[in-house]
Amino acid sequence: MIDVSSVSFDSNGLVPAIIQNDLDGTVLMLAFMNKESLKQSLISGKCVFWSRSREQLWLKGETSGNFLNIVSLDIDCDRDALLVRVIPVGPTCHTGAKSCFDGNKENHD
Repeated sequence: MIDVSSVSFDSNGLVPAIIQNDLDGTVLMLAFMNKESLKQSLISGKCVFWSRSREQLWLKGETSGNFLNIVSLDIDCDRDALLVRVIPVGPTCHTGAKSCFDGNKENHD
């Protein structure tokens, strides 16, 4: 796990968090964390994000039951992006898909 004080948050106080399924490597979603959501995630072992649209903390799974249980949380070399490996409980996307990237499998050749 990481030291929250070592994270380089952007001018809005946010850091992007790439959420990856620890079991199969699937990238599940991209979200943002602020200092408080990162602290709560580290304490609870569940992903807590900052909702930019609602401007509030958001415990993923609070209403759906589809929690993201943290296995590991790492920071990149520039200290401005997070990789959170999780065990998902149910689908991750609000559409019911396993990943937020599942619906965009278009052929771009």
